[in-house]
Amino acid sequence: MSTRGGTPQLWLLPVAGGEARQLTNLSQGVGSGAVFSPDGSKIAFTAGPAGTSRDPSAPYRVTRTVWRQDGIGLVDDALQDIYVLDLTTDAEPQRLTSDGWMNSAPKWTPDGQAIVFVAGHNPDSTKPDSRLHRVTLGGEVSDVTGTDAEVIVFTHTVTADGKVVYLTGYEAHTKPGVRPSLYIVDPATGQREKRGADIAGHLGGLMQTDSPSAGFVAGVVGGIVPTEDGTAALLQVQARGAVSLVRIQLSGPERHQVIVTGDRVCTAVGAAGGNVVFAAFGFTEPGDLYVADADGQNERRLTRTNQALLSELALPTVHRLSFRSKDDAEVEGWFLCPADAQLPVPTVLAIHGGPHAAWGYNFGFDSLMFNGAGFGVLQVNHRASTGYGDDFATAINGDWGNLDYADLMAGVDHAIELGLADADRLGVCGISGGANLTGWVIGHTDRFKAACPENPLFNWISFFGTSDVGAWMGVSELGDTPFELLETYARCSPITYAKNCTTPTLFLQHENDYRCPAEQTEQFYTALRIAGVPAEMLRFPGSSHGGSVIGPIGHRRAQNDALLDWMSRYVLGKEADATETVPHIERNSA
Repeated sequence: MSTRGGTPQLWLLPVAGGEARQLTNLSQGVGSGAVFSPDGSKIAFTAGPAGTSRDPSAPYRVTRTVWRQDGIGLVDDALQDIYVLDLTTDAEPQRLTSDGWMNSAPKWTPDGQAIVFVAGHNPDSTKPDSRLHRVTLGGEVSDVTGTDAEVIVFTHTVTADGKVVYLTGYEAHTKPGVRPSLYIVDPATGQREKRGADIAGHLGGLMQTDSPSAGFVAGVVGGIVPTEDGTAALLQVQARGAVSLVRIQLSGPERHQVIVTGDRVCTAVGAAGGNVVFAAFGFTEPGDLYVADADGQNERRLTRTNQALLSELALPTVHRLSFRSKDDAEVEGWFLCPADAQLPVPTVLAIHGGPHAAWGYNFGFDSLMFNGAGFGVLQVNHRASTGYGDDFATAINGDWGNLDYADLMAGVDHAIELGLADADRLGVCGISGGANLTGWVIGHTDRFKAACPENPLFNWISFFGTSDVGAWMGVSELGDTPFELLETYARCSPITYAKNCTTPTLFLQHENDYRCPAEQTEQFYTALRIAGVPAEMLRFPGSSHGGSVIGPIGHRRAQNDALLDWMSRYVLGKEADATETVPHIERNSA
């Protein structure tokens, strides 16, 4: 894919060297997903419908319930269809779908006669469906997921015998937070089988990081990698704070083998020739490639990408914590302590997002930045976190701010009792669901000297109507609409308790965030300003919900600098950084 001619197009580059040759010349450009057919004669990819694009300055009509999405913008402007380019002819790419869905992630069937792909944003649904469809080269489309209920497909693959294996992130009959389900479908017969009941842990794994490589290779949901013969597949499985690789049999009696494990986050890259290639990450490991035998034996490291840099750094000491919450539930956490620190140290409580995600043995820039400045970083897998069973992950449904908050405070108390954290020098921060809890924390206690919520959910009532997932998430997390459960929506909203806050707070908000829209930040910011509480707002133009992870380098650097400056200013009592390059708008009316 290259934009050298203006719009993104496909180009073919000879492996032996030479100039790239342009393959497509679509007026709308190519979207994503370019993948060769099994015999190499065709390429499947996605692109929008041809035609005149909408004038962004002109009025436009909205007819979808979910009409815009974070990271995409207006859904109707970004729709994608499946195309196929035949490399053996001079014919134009063939458009195989035209259905008003957001189609992506094409995977060929082994005979090269059909493509299985993710179909999202059903134009006739009010739910966030993300299904699997199959289209033949003749344009015949069928539904692979085979159910009328809404479902969200995380990842999928097609095996050597033509079966489709996919992992769901949500199904209509499940609660948010429960572990995903693994299904195998035979498109020839329509038979659909659920597998993986014998595996302990959270299939796929949901581990937070602020590193693009760790986040999009291993941090969210890794892909399903089939073996060459199609009888088994490799899948990552999260158990507590670690993610292992599991080989699961796709037919016959339920059977699996853990082939790669340890205190790290692993994800499969490929399986061929009796070998498995995988990536691995850790608290101080930005990520490298490894290879092992098919059974996990004879593991060898292939790359040491950051070895020279890491050898120059004073890396933190990591303490694994285990403690009891107010209801005697066991909670896990980690304390990243600066190298050679004089304990106790000023500490930042970093709260993960989701909330159905987790901290674990994964790399993060923010944490190491704080460690380098002398802060300890406390990470707690509070109630709602994945990797500890469905009961743990669903414990806050309908009751946000109770057990999750109790777990966080128990973790802070435990770190203080161990002599790690300084009780008089505490800060708190988090993004998305972590920002929600940051707002909850500062509305319920004054023990923190500084707070930095980023892209928060502060008001469930307004979130219901303004977020791209608000209506679905409000009902699934709290039990019904705000019209039926207004008291619950208000009780679980941090904005309800903003009047109690005295903590100096820096709000970080990405302006093109449709997941947690800017109005969420603005409500809390205004409440603190009119109450005379020190509050500032750092805004990131043109950046979406994940802007501090995958956004422009300048935005990511500004987010890091702002976090460190605010914590240093109010937790350590240092003056504001005179070299700060982010411009300020001083007027209260800004």
